[in-house]
Amino acid sequence: MGLIPVRPPVRSGGARRAAIAALAAVLLFSGCTPLKRFAYEGFGRDGWQKPDEVIAALALRPGDRVADIGSGSGYFSFRLARAVGASGRVYAVDVDRAMNEDLAERAREAGLANIEVVDARADDPMLPETGVDLLFVSDAYHHIGDRVRYFSNAAKTLRPGGRLAVVDFDGRGWFERTIGHTTPPEVIKKEMEQAGYRLEREFDFLERQSFLVFSRQAP
Repeated sequence: MGLIPVRPPVRSGGARRAAIAALAAVLLFSGCTPLKRFAYEGFGRDGWQKPDEVIAALALRPGDRVADIGSGSGYFSFRLARAVGASGRVYAVDVDRAMNEDLAERAREAGLANIEVVDARADDPMLPETGVDLLFVSDAYHHIGDRVRYFSNAAKTLRPGGRLAVVDFDGRGWFERTIGHTTPPEVIKKEMEQAGYRLEREFDFLERQSFLVFSRQAP
């Protein structure tokens, strides 16, 4: 059954924003997978996320192995899978089992056999011992608890020359500020330095997000 559109009552700007944020929270944390998928992707995400530019900036190669940490609906997992090709591998990592099952089914339907869903733990991405070339975290960094410990442990799965890319809301967008889903880029940089990474590059083409790429510090 589709959602019935209802004309909202007239509200002030602040009240309207709060109402939208509350609706998004209901969608995101509801038990209904299609509603969750809509919450992840249904608010014009392509326009502000610029996924093609993000993928291009990562400069992935055929055969690369990528961990999409906090994969959610697979918004980036599918794009990453096409970027690394049939010889590559994308591990779609998330703690939400229902979303993982949905993602796996849609990957099969899309013929993307190089996507492998990983049922992770909140403190461990549960990545394979074979390692990955890229740890990719988009819009999920702010959800992770002890990030220094989490990414310090995750660094052990990086292959030689491996990288960590973090895309997260930086506070410029009112919506993310309203629901508290932001991390200042300076905080990310400090935490990743503590976790054993060094900043390699910072992209500035996203209007309300930081986009930082790190490598492992030499022991």
